[in-house]
Amino acid sequence: MPSYQLAQDLRLPTNALDYTILAVYFLVILGVGFAARRSIKTSLDFFLSGRSLPAWVTGLAFIAANLGALEILGMAANGAQYGVYTVHWYWVGAIPAMVFLGLVMMPFYYGSRVRSVPEFLLHRFGPSSHLLSGILFSAASVLIAGVNLYALAIVLEALLGWPQWVSIVVSGLFVLLYITLGGLSSAIYNEVVQFFVILAGLIPLTVLALTRVGGWSGLRDSLTASQGENFVSAWGGTGIGSDNPLGANWLTIVLGLGFALSFGYWTTNFAEVQRALSAKNLSAAQRTPLIAAFPKIFIPAIVVIPGLVALVVAPDIGPGSGLEYNQAVPLLMRDLLPNGVLGVAVTGLLAAFMAGMAANVSAFNTVFTNDIWRPYLVKGRPDSYYVLTARVVTAIGVLLGMGTAFIAATFSNIMNYLQTLFSFFNVPLFTVFIIGMFWKRMTAAAGFWGLLAGTVAAMVNYFWFYRGGLVDIPTDQGANFVSAIVAFVVGTLVVVVLTPLTRPKPVERLAGLVYGTRSPGLAEPPAAGDEAWYRRPALLGWGAIILAALCYIPFSF
Repeated sequence: MPSYQLAQDLRLPTNALDYTILAVYFLVILGVGFAARRSIKTSLDFFLSGRSLPAWVTGLAFIAANLGALEILGMAANGAQYGVYTVHWYWVGAIPAMVFLGLVMMPFYYGSRVRSVPEFLLHRFGPSSHLLSGILFSAASVLIAGVNLYALAIVLEALLGWPQWVSIVVSGLFVLLYITLGGLSSAIYNEVVQFFVILAGLIPLTVLALTRVGGWSGLRDSLTASQGENFVSAWGGTGIGSDNPLGANWLTIVLGLGFALSFGYWTTNFAEVQRALSAKNLSAAQRTPLIAAFPKIFIPAIVVIPGLVALVVAPDIGPGSGLEYNQAVPLLMRDLLPNGVLGVAVTGLLAAFMAGMAANVSAFNTVFTNDIWRPYLVKGRPDSYYVLTARVVTAIGVLLGMGTAFIAATFSNIMNYLQTLFSFFNVPLFTVFIIGMFWKRMTAAAGFWGLLAGTVAAMVNYFWFYRGGLVDIPTDQGANFVSAIVAFVVGTLVVVVLTPLTRPKPVERLAGLVYGTRSPGLAEPPAAGDEAWYRRPALLGWGAIILAALCYIPFSF
């Protein structure tokens, strides 16, 4: 079915009240951008908000930056396609990694005073790994930004009936305007506003969706009758050799999603880490992902459930039906929400997708400017020159994102596409990071070739073995889990083999870069008794892990 005709079928019944709510929101967003512009005096202000933000602001921005197309359309699509198995992306596929980032990795990131994740590699492994990681991360950021633009286009198609290409261009230009105005401060403060707008839109949608199908028990009964018992169970049918809708067993879920993909994304994705680096001190930086972990635990209630309900309301949703999994949320919005609430929900969706787009574009301009342009292409210019460069790079990133949005449009479930990207780019980076942080002997050559080998191995597994039909993996997500495991194993083997054959960096130059050493410029954190309980990172971290584990109980029997 042509895209424009599909948009007509999903047109939302909006009225003047809905458009007024939307207009007020956009005025607020632009106002924040103009206000933040006045505080931009140096490149540190533009890229990391001068390292001045409190933990509650950076924590909410951390979760809002993730609550974009990846979360709402992608996880709702996952719910419609794979069922309750989607909760694994949260409770085993996010929370442990977020806690690890806060407790273990943030002291290295923040203590080394780096402006980006690739810059950490420069200090630990030298310029080769630094440049390679900068290029890989820039490519990933543009591709992921395109996913958020495509998601924005879906909503604008449903809202206004515009053709897809017009929706992509208009969405990209608006995001470009407010990021260019205020840099990271604009993006972060807008993300805090967007977080609450997103909740205001999705909570009523979830409540009305459950009411439509007779509550959770009615939804469970309907899905069990049509899809089988495993579809509404987190672990049912995941034994090795068993069949299930996800196409993965418990081992690939735990190792592929829970370890390789999860830790690869949350600990090295600069679009997230950048928010923590903008915190005012180490304690606030550590608490940033830990504060974000608590709302993350409950996000499945407002994004997975609508996907499940969409499958009951439209049983033929999926490829070939004219209605893709990605359109589960707009479908429910059209059918369930009254005017006024519909305006809030549309605003929440647009807010979410702009938050995701802004997170990736602001990360792209930081990495490209500081890790490619400044050290390797144009050196020694005044600070103001690099701020101007970043603004130009922002525009280029948005334009490239417009192009990659059309790649995302070829996938019925954008979560499949995103997980493929993470297995290519984030998992190999995590492999090099985690070994280098705990093994002083690891060398620069091993870091470079391990990163490159892991990336190539993941691509070979996906495109040659899986897409080429050499191995039988039932689903795209199952293939992504395997690709992530392959990337980690191959990268690790290359590092272990090459390290004894090459020369390591002197131990005295590893201060603050390897576990057991300390950055000379980092002040000692306050003792546990000197802070209130809610400011103690370890207590927050273990609390999040225990709560996530308890959430599995109702879905395991």
